[in-house]
Amino acid sequence: MKNNTNNTGKTFIGQVVSDKMANTIVVELEYTNRHPKYKKIVTKHKNIYSDNKLSAKTGDTVKVRETRPTSKLKRFTLVEIIKKAIAQ
Repeated sequence: MKNNTNNTGKTFIGQVVSDKMANTIVVELEYTNRHPKYKKIVTKHKNIYSDNKLSAKTGDTVKVRETRPTSKLKRFTLVEIIKKAIAQ
């Protein structure tokens, strides 16, 4: 049986909010949708936990992909670092 884990799952682009945990990063996904009653465009966000095999730092823009659960909170894996944060 072939292992097709490389091509399965949705991919998301977000910004790294925290890299303080060992081998784990917190990625913030922002999305917009229209309020059903007031018709105003509302921006919301969701924090997801991902493994950090590519050494992403806080402020980096990254691409993550859904995978099977690797721990209690981690359901995503880091695919690539799209844009590095500006070092201060």
